[in-house]
Amino acid sequence: MTETKIEAANMTPNRILADRISPDSIAPDSIAPDSIAPASIAEESVPMTFFRVLRRSYLRATALRCLASIFRNFFFFQYKAALLPGRIPVSRVDHPLDARIPFRSDKVNIYLDFVAFWIRTLSFLLRHFDRKILEPIRIFLESMGGLYAYAAEVYQKNLSTTNRPFYIGSPRFALIHAVDPHLMCIPSLHVMVVIRTYTFFREVIKKFGAETRFAPQAEELYRGALAITEAVLYVKQHSVNCIPAALYAMTRYESDLFPPEEAGRFVSDLFCGAPDEAGEIREYIISMYRRFIARGKEGGDWTAPLLEFMKDLPKK
Repeated sequence: MTETKIEAANMTPNRILADRISPDSIAPDSIAPDSIAPASIAEESVPMTFFRVLRRSYLRATALRCLASIFRNFFFFQYKAALLPGRIPVSRVDHPLDARIPFRSDKVNIYLDFVAFWIRTLSFLLRHFDRKILEPIRIFLESMGGLYAYAAEVYQKNLSTTNRPFYIGSPRFALIHAVDPHLMCIPSLHVMVVIRTYTFFREVIKKFGAETRFAPQAEELYRGALAITEAVLYVKQHSVNCIPAALYAMTRYESDLFPPEEAGRFVSDLFCGAPDEAGEIREYIISMYRRFIARGKEGGDWTAPLLEFMKDLPKK
């Protein structure tokens, strides 16, 4: 996809929401009151979210297209590559710094929460904004499906993997090994999805004049995005190389919502309270991010910096 097509196909939520929602027409007290709604987004029910979204005809078709894109660009394509090896190069993207991060099986629940993380957010917004939130949620669903297709532009040219330990000490790890062939590491969709979620939520409450009211939930999502990003490294589903690739992808995908300044803040908050070597990991992640950004500014296909990086790495 050319740069022009990318810009046309991926309008930022800033522009989209500004076009369709006038902040002057929405008073803070117009937010739907719901005294019984959970105060924490984490308390929302994922099955109920599916029900709330799919029962609305305005959202149904977009939601189904989103699910189809996720299935096609992640599961179908990855299994096809695993069953028909050799058609696309597979690079090993490990880095020596990965050895500094211990394997933490107790982090698996946080890691597996990345899908429920964004789905629960929709339910929370529907509870509190009701019909006024339908168009922003439709846009979010549309762009989430687009996010998977965007990342697949890299996967279709060069797959990637890491040295993932074969640990099946719990049913959750057995599930991971059963359903994930582990061929789509750069860029990390886990990280892209959670960044998309917290930046979208922050933009929506800003447009609705509800930043103060929902500041705790915005912080909850931000901290959750950090925790899931750390967890993908702790459970060895990704390398430290995968994180800056995902950050770069998000800046190119939605530069208004995830500019370099936000990427820097996000990286600076990773592994806070961890041992001193965490500083070296943070420095590496931000330096690689800046390297990708600098190379991307030269123009051309946004995937070029990531493909060039993987080109000279060892092949599986």
